[in-house]
Amino acid sequence: MTRNILVAALVLGLLVGCKSAPPVTDSSGSMTAKSEPSATAIAQPDDSAGAVSAGEVGGEMDGRAVVLPAELAGRTIIYFAFDSDALSNDDQALLAAHARFMASRSNLRVRLEGHTDERGTREYNIGLGERRAQAVRRALGLQGVAESRLATVSYGEERPAEAGDDESAFAKNRRVELIYSEG
Repeated sequence: MTRNILVAALVLGLLVGCKSAPPVTDSSGSMTAKSEPSATAIAQPDDSAGAVSAGEVGGEMDGRAVVLPAELAGRTIIYFAFDSDALSNDDQALLAAHARFMASRSNLRVRLEGHTDERGTREYNIGLGERRAQAVRRALGLQGVAESRLATVSYGEERPAEAGDDESAFAKNRRVELIYSEG
């Protein structure tokens, strides 16, 4: 009996310790499990955008990080107005710069992670996060980035950038993050 309890506890521990990756929309628009390693974008102060260095993502080492040119340093997040998926002219110009960077590095892919603030239902926020990610995807596509190099995922309100119940925190959580990877 003690052995059965021990085995059951071990199996339960394994099941609890397993986590699944959120679904990702591939170039055909179908949902798939996340399988590609992500890379942290690191700002490069000079023009040597071709360098790759080790990076840490979410506490896990993925082995490499994509080095961004100075013009994109710290500019991998697009922010949105409340309940909106519209891109401003400034956002479109920034995405054009990202598209030029991607054109110079044919091995890069980008995962577009849509986020919302905590207002609204979970289902609504997942949908809004997806619409935001798709808006960024369309803008990059119009700049010539191939659909096969872009993937979207919506986290809705599940991964806030900043905790809080004020407009400042809400504004930082209404975003799409561009996550570069090689391959």
